[in-house]
Amino acid sequence: QMQLVASGGGLVQAGGSLRLSCAEASGRTFRPYQVGWFRLAPGKEREFVADITWSGGSTSYADSVKGRFTISKDYAKSTVYLEMNSMKSEDTAVYYCAGRVGSLTTWNYWGQGTQVTVSS
Repeated sequence: QMQLVASGGGLVQAGGSLRLSCAEASGRTFRPYQVGWFRLAPGKEREFVADITWSGGSTSYADSVKGRFTISKDYAKSTVYLEMNSMKSEDTAVYYCAGRVGSLTTWNYWGQGTQVTVSS
């Protein structure tokens, strides 16, 4: 079981940076297979942003954020971060973190979402 809490959203100018955090809040031992970030913009479908494998640390990114966003993890804090740089107006969305327990399982555990707004 995972209880994920996303934070760090806000208003930033185009070209600026933000760092989102996804923390495990239940206090249980945090052993997901992967933690990912997704986003939902008005009028659009939910979009995959990035994910990271908890034990090995391998990462993957959507083409739209490659080279600008970096996902990372902190074992000691049971937290995953999404560093967002060179932000664009099209990055405006509610960002959600999610976890899953296996490579073939669905993303079953979702945080509450944090709003990111990029002004041009």
